Amino acid sequence: MSMLQFFIAVDVTVVNIALPSIGRDFGVDGHSLAWVVVGYTITGGGLLMLGGRLGDLLGRRRTLLVGTALFGAASLLAGLAPSFPVLVAARLLQGACEAVALPAAMATIVLLFPEGPCRSRALSVWAAVASCGLVLGFALSGIITAHLGWRWVFLISVPFILVVAVAALLLVPADRPTSRERVRLDLPGAVLLTACPLLFVYAAVEAGEPATSLRVSLAALVGAAAAAVGFVRVESRSPNPLVPLAFFADRARVRANLTTMLLSGALSASFLLFTFYLQDRLGIGPLGAGLTMLPLAVALIAASVLVPRLLERWGARACVLTGLAAAAGAMAVVALVAVMGGGAAWLLPAMLLIAAGMGFGLVGLQYIAVSGTTDEDAGTASGVQRAADQLGGAAGVAIYVGFGFAPALHAGDPFLIAAALAVTGLIVGAAVISGSPAAAVAQPQAE
Repeated sequence: MSMLQFFIAVDVTVVNIALPSIGRDFGVDGHSLAWVVVGYTITGGGLLMLGGRLGDLLGRRRTLLVGTALFGAASLLAGLAPSFPVLVAARLLQGACEAVALPAAMATIVLLFPEGPCRSRALSVWAAVASCGLVLGFALSGIITAHLGWRWVFLISVPFILVVAVAALLLVPADRPTSRERVRLDLPGAVLLTACPLLFVYAAVEAGEPATSLRVSLAALVGAAAAAVGFVRVESRSPNPLVPLAFFADRARVRANLTTMLLSGALSASFLLFTFYLQDRLGIGPLGAGLTMLPLAVALIAASVLVPRLLERWGARACVLTGLAAAAGAMAVVALVAVMGGGAAWLLPAMLLIAAGMGFGLVGLQYIAVSGTTDEDAGTASGVQRAADQLGGAAGVAIYVGFGFAPALHAGDPFLIAAALAVTGLIVGAAVISGSPAAAVAQPQAE
């Protein structure tokens, strides 16, 4: 299960360093390359809760095997893609398969290990492997792209995914699916939840394409709004909704998830800004760019150790505000470096601040988003928070990078425009979360 989690986590970051090489091979510019990143996260976030329901309907083992096999096939398709549209389609499929496989893998771990120290250790391994995957994605991408080519950032995971599938057949016990009468899939809700951000991202990215008619972008934006309204109506009438509307009655959770989207948008955009600046503006190769971003990876590990201790002292809201301020500071550094034409070393403060933004901000927001949950709604609260993280990251890349690197929309420095938009979103996030009551962190009780 952890091997699957590792390669799914790697796929979130491994593509960033490879983007300039992909763009050169397919003749695609910066703002269109955003699709390679956001396609994965949109379908992954939009279909995540549906994937959890599939595990109940079909059985966890069967769902895990189907999701894992399709994820491997999508990775193979991405690595062999003959054109940019095929690559984007493969990334969309990868995200959908992640949404199917990961909830089943998580449920398998929870049910195989009894509550108590055994389960805590298992979940700690699971979380640590995910963090390592995100961190190593930067370094692996630079090494693989420089020595093997960008296609191998997708192909290298295929044999390991095959190992996961075989291991799941041998090691995961068969389980019985939940009765079909008790579990009904909210397919319309899942389709609308995925279509809304897809149409929104299409409108944002294609607005900067000179060959795209403004009417097409406006039509996509109207379609996104219609999908959002339709999702609310479907959820209000569905007997088994993905997200019960009563969930939104808790204002603290709503504020936390909105702020998560804004913070994740800035964090995801920062990775692309680092990549584009190092490779396109400074001319550093993929290997050098990957190694240059290693301080960010190390700082992320340090933050994962430090933040839980400070969370107990400061409270969740203070940690969130610290994370938002750090991310805003990072964007200010990026803008300053771009305007002054600084070298790679000038980006080091921005990388450290981004690590602090992720560590303090996302951990604090996750705590607020699941505070006060019960056995009945804990899964929904966790799923919504994960979806907000992924969909917010996709929307942020589309808006900040898509607009920033669209010369048809402005004549300014793309890094300055993207950073300014991200800072604006972070300021809005700080205003939103400031209205939420401070969440105290309960001290662990000795057993």
